[in-house]
Amino acid sequence: MSDWNAARYLRFAAERTRPAADLLAHVPLDQADSVCDLGCGPGNSTALLAARFPKARITGIDSAPDMLAQARSALPRVDFVQADLRDYAPHDPPDLIFSNAVLQWLPDHETLVPRLARLLRPGGCLAFQVPDNLDEPSHALMREVAADGPWSGLIGDTEAVRERIPPAAAYYDWLRAADCSVDVWETAYVHPLADAGAIVSWLQATGLRPFLAPLDHDMRVGFLAAYEAALEQAYPKRPDGRVLLRFPRLFVVARRG
Repeated sequence: MSDWNAARYLRFAAERTRPAADLLAHVPLDQADSVCDLGCGPGNSTALLAARFPKARITGIDSAPDMLAQARSALPRVDFVQADLRDYAPHDPPDLIFSNAVLQWLPDHETLVPRLARLLRPGGCLAFQVPDNLDEPSHALMREVAADGPWSGLIGDTEAVRERIPPAAAYYDWLRAADCSVDVWETAYVHPLADAGAIVSWLQATGLRPFLAPLDHDMRVGFLAAYEAALEQAYPKRPDGRVLLRFPRLFVVARRG
């Protein structure tokens, strides 16, 4: 999916950047000469890396032209490359490969994650976080609505839209076998949002994209209306009028021996 919309993604820039900052805070490197931001998006995570490692050669990699255009505008001194993340490999071993909420879109983590770790120089770090929210109402209802409406035949198998991420123990075992020390943890963020419509707006930039892609305009309008109505029941308003979006994520920091 290369047609990501940077402006829509950045409507919730603070909420999307917070996990990247939390991930970076656990990277045990005092300095770095070479850093890769794998799936850099519009450059919000890359900006954190540039601030943490001001002397490093930082490369942002993404497959989406609109995301890269925004990233280049925001960070003109950083090198941004359009590439397929599934088989990207830097020319020289980096000190840090960083990835914020991207690897969940890529298959075969049992092969992918150790391969990324082996690209590092000795002592280098692989740090990534991925959403672990497929069982949250936001995503369970996405699948339910997709399977129950005139759009169901166009969307197809809702369980195949995004693979479930493996358990934390699997990442630990794979990376230990790749000669890495491993720090793995889970965090559930709770985001106060204006209403159910804000949840829809958030997910239109990410999780809803595969559901909406095969639909024409009228089908999209109908699907989103049905989805928002379902969310209103699942996310009741708090006394201040807002709703709380629970968003679990899995974090991994691996250091190559």
